[in-house]
Amino acid sequence: MKLLITGGAGFIGSNFILFMLEHHPDYDIINLDKLTYAGNLENLVSAAGSRHYTFIRGDIADAKLVHDILDTRVDAVINFAAESHVDRSILEPAAFITTNILGTQILLDCAREKRVGRFIQISTDEVYGSLGPSGRFSETTCLHPNSPYSASKASADMIAHAYYETFGMPVMITRTSNNYGPYQFPEKLLPLAVTNLLEDRPVPIYGDGMNVRDWIFVTDNAEAIDLVLHKGKEGEVYNIGAGYESTNKALIDSVLRLMGKPESLITYVKDRPGHDRRYAIDPSKIINELGWSPRTSLDQGLKATIDWYSTHRAWWDRIKSGEYLAYYEKNYAVKGLKGY
Repeated sequence: MKLLITGGAGFIGSNFILFMLEHHPDYDIINLDKLTYAGNLENLVSAAGSRHYTFIRGDIADAKLVHDILDTRVDAVINFAAESHVDRSILEPAAFITTNILGTQILLDCAREKRVGRFIQISTDEVYGSLGPSGRFSETTCLHPNSPYSASKASADMIAHAYYETFGMPVMITRTSNNYGPYQFPEKLLPLAVTNLLEDRPVPIYGDGMNVRDWIFVTDNAEAIDLVLHKGKEGEVYNIGAGYESTNKALIDSVLRLMGKPESLITYVKDRPGHDRRYAIDPSKIINELGWSPRTSLDQGLKATIDWYSTHRAWWDRIKSGEYLAYYEKNYAVKGLKGY
């Protein structure tokens, strides 16, 4: 099987490529990535020497380039390519509309023209909006996005589903909860916390810290997407979540405990606009229909994540310089939180 994986130099995409090369060593993988700020080819150093792996730098909105790649008889497209950070979408929403909506539509058009056998749109639980204190998102929950990021992802999902309904394209959509693990760009909560704590620097938490997220280790998500690729039903949506709900405060408390750091290193900062209060995924469909289940407990995953960042300091040191410094200071705007 030959796969086109878009956005494969990002956090989830690169972990998925590494998973597929390990579990399907005879598959050919083409990684198309624009290499924006969060794309990092260092994530894929171990794949670079494989004759089954090819990297192409480019944009999913470049129709000619995508056509040329699909001319090599690709069997499936898995679209991870997206602007994905909510905070950045608040500061600069235009890039999210261009990549996440227009880019997905162009990718779908090209895949339709070349009669690609499977198209998986990688999405997020954020398209459902904010939950109350009870209940979980199912695949039939109405979409109610509350940020420019989640609105752009919901739009892309609807376009992908429309191509299934209108053109009979073999489209499937996965919506996953908060991923964490190795290679995550250190503007996200967990890698930001771990890398700051490794230097005894403050950890910023939005608002009162009581926003709830459902956490999944990135390798468990990769395994779920692999199952959707091979066993998923065309036209279906699959929610992927491990069932580990936690407030941001409780999550960071766990990290502090595992790292032996004091609670005094937590610093509360002004909440971001439109900050959804709670997400929680009901994964029963993918569990019952495809036989998936998460393998990694939250405590196991946090330990593995802390260990990875502790032993890969050169990786995040290079990221936490230059452009990232400017973004961090602009976004949090709190004196003394630079931390490195």
